[in-house]
Amino acid sequence: MKILRDTLRLMVGQPPYEVYLAHMARRHPDVAPMSRVEFFRNREAARFGGAGGGKCC
Repeated sequence: MKILRDTLRLMVGQPPYEVYLAHMARRHPDVAPMSRVEFFRNREAARFGGAGGGKCC
């Protein structure tokens, strides 16, 4: 199941939250990491543009 989940995340450009947490702990231990929801929203905004960005419909 993990392989399928990781494959789907790679297909949609969504890096694993656990990788982000490990990065934050290693490189930025003094900064509180984003919650899972904040992380997802941040990655979506980075990929598709923030609020008010272009929409297809």
